[in-house]
Amino acid sequence: MFGLFKPQTPITNLTPAEVHKGLQTKTLLLIDVREPSEFSAEHIKGAINLPLSSLSSEALATVTAGADERTVVMQCLAGGRSAQGVKACRGFGTQVDHHLQGGINAWKAAGLPTVR
Repeated sequence: MFGLFKPQTPITNLTPAEVHKGLQTKTLLLIDVREPSEFSAEHIKGAINLPLSSLSSEALATVTAGADERTVVMQCLAGGRSAQGVKACRGFGTQVDHHLQGGINAWKAAGLPTVR
């Protein structure tokens, strides 16, 4: 029984300001895990849409190709789906462990722009 469960590294919660800076400096890759209809209605400029319902190791590899040194950050409406996305990515064996805490709602509350 002992040794069966490895401690999980906690999900790294990024603030809207941290994500905004990372997008500006091109040090992160923002993946919006909301559904396409939500993404097309409003999204953060520079985000790539990869719905949680379509998330797979292959799809993740496709959208992150060429993003060698950038930190992958998951984002959704309020933070729940992006946390699920991080957990799914860990299940694929990837090093994805960041998400935008509070999602696009927190982004807008911080007064940051979105694309409509």
